[in-house]
Amino acid sequence: MKTLKYPTKEQTAKALERPMQDNEVLRNRVKEIISQVRTGGDPSLLKLSRELDGFSGERFEISPSEMKAAAGLVSQDLKDAIDLARQNIERFHAVQRPEDISLVTQPGVYCSMQFKPLQKVGLYIPGGTAPLLSTVLMLAVPALVAGCSELVICTPPEPGPELLYTLSLFNARVFRLGGAQAIAAMAFGTDTIPRVDKIFGPGNRYVTEAKMQLSAMGIAIDMPAGPSEVLVIADATANPAFVAADLLSQAEHGADSQVVLITDSEKMLEATLKELEEQVSTLPRHDIALQCLENSTAILVKDLSEAMEISNDYAPEHLILALENPAATKAKVENAGSVFMGHYTPESLGDYSSGTNHTLPTAGAARSWSGVSLLSFMKTITFQEATPEGLDRLANATTILARAEGLEAHARAIEVRKSQF
Repeated sequence: MKTLKYPTKEQTAKALERPMQDNEVLRNRVKEIISQVRTGGDPSLLKLSRELDGFSGERFEISPSEMKAAAGLVSQDLKDAIDLARQNIERFHAVQRPEDISLVTQPGVYCSMQFKPLQKVGLYIPGGTAPLLSTVLMLAVPALVAGCSELVICTPPEPGPELLYTLSLFNARVFRLGGAQAIAAMAFGTDTIPRVDKIFGPGNRYVTEAKMQLSAMGIAIDMPAGPSEVLVIADATANPAFVAADLLSQAEHGADSQVVLITDSEKMLEATLKELEEQVSTLPRHDIALQCLENSTAILVKDLSEAMEISNDYAPEHLILALENPAATKAKVENAGSVFMGHYTPESLGDYSSGTNHTLPTAGAARSWSGVSLLSFMKTITFQEATPEGLDRLANATTILARAEGLEAHARAIEVRKSQF
């Protein structure tokens, strides 16, 4: 882990530059995959799935009975853990339900706004080196709480029993389908894969690139996504063992994960670096964590105000405030996906069981994007109704504005009505 002591702003900015994700070869390959799925439908989808994922079956959809059969292969302890996490996620998202708005803006002019669930949503659950059961919960639970009528879930072949069991808890159509081809299939629909209204979920570079290209084509997605990241702000009261464990919990996600420590205590910094060396060697995924740490940064600053300024500029996906009094710093947080406050709130809680959503903006997108919430699965529709009195009150201003913009028909739509009374 690189260490910077009292760096300049320029040195800090350079050290915290995120790796460039632009890759023309990747971009062109994903564009080609999207085109093949859009024009070729299921035959192209099957061909791509066999080439890229080694799929050997004939049928993408996983039957409910196949998912339910996995229950016997899952321990009761894991089932109980899934149930607890699901309950907390459901409770936290249920209280986010917004109330419809109704207002009389002028006598005789009635305006309202209603919140409606999206009808059909697509959820992508990555494969890779770990079965992301938690991602199923983080996406399917709020979708159901919001009232979405159909869930379409894609996950690479072949999902293990733990993932199948988790998927069985939701009334969803599930498909053995991964990568950019899965994202394209949900975006455009095929004879087998339903077209959805919005696509959610993390994934590898191909999945992320597919989502971004499709977003530019008008397909709704949850947010831009990239490698996972955590920034820890720690003071002298922080426990170095806790801080090291938090850094490693992010580092084990992948070699391209971003891990940052900022502290105003040199003693704490040195102790944490020592803890990192000791703890990383015992991790099952220590090779991945070590690769991540090689590109990670620890920064010693003069005070916590400077630490917070750096954090807001960086806009981390996860921000841990390992401070004696995190509440005093809470109001200063401007840019972060999710914040973990105090010495006993590891990021792991948010990843799995506290109830907040772990689907969060990365790569600095937290400056303008929010994490997934209940509202992500909803849309708003506005309504207005005017009486003759209401129309009369707004007629003059409306016709003046319409003609100022050179839109004569807009003005006449008012005047033709006024002529009737």
